[in-house]
Amino acid sequence: MSETIFSKIIDGEIPSYKVYENEYVYAFLDISQLSKGHTLLIPKKPSPNIYETDAETMKHIGEALPIVANAIKKAFNPDGLNIVQNNGEYASQSVFHIHFHLIPRYENDMDGFDYQWETHEDAFDDNEKSSIAKAIADQL
Repeated sequence: MSETIFSKIIDGEIPSYKVYENEYVYAFLDISQLSKGHTLLIPKKPSPNIYETDAETMKHIGEALPIVANAIKKAFNPDGLNIVQNNGEYASQSVFHIHFHLIPRYENDMDGFDYQWETHEDAFDDNEKSSIAKAIADQL
């Protein structure tokens, strides 16, 4: 995998505002600050996306996510928190080193993150939903 801006941040070549670090992961403020406290969590072992990330690395990310989320909650008491992870350019991934955005949400304060679900529950009948679930489960 080619070197990314995130590997340069991990190596200290590019400065960052560190929030949390252990042997496996590094968390730092996102330069964009969609909202106060917007933090990125990245593994130190690089992989470009969720599809190519091994289970051991994901275990370390999974352990760190609630640690960082709770620190954000204690620091700023947001009204909510989105955790977003994008895979592929079409899904808005711009740095191809897997990373998780922890975006605090504030009801009456700076919040530049407009994330609304557009549901399509009526677009699929029960047979189609069953077929979709089976297609995924058959690949496990």
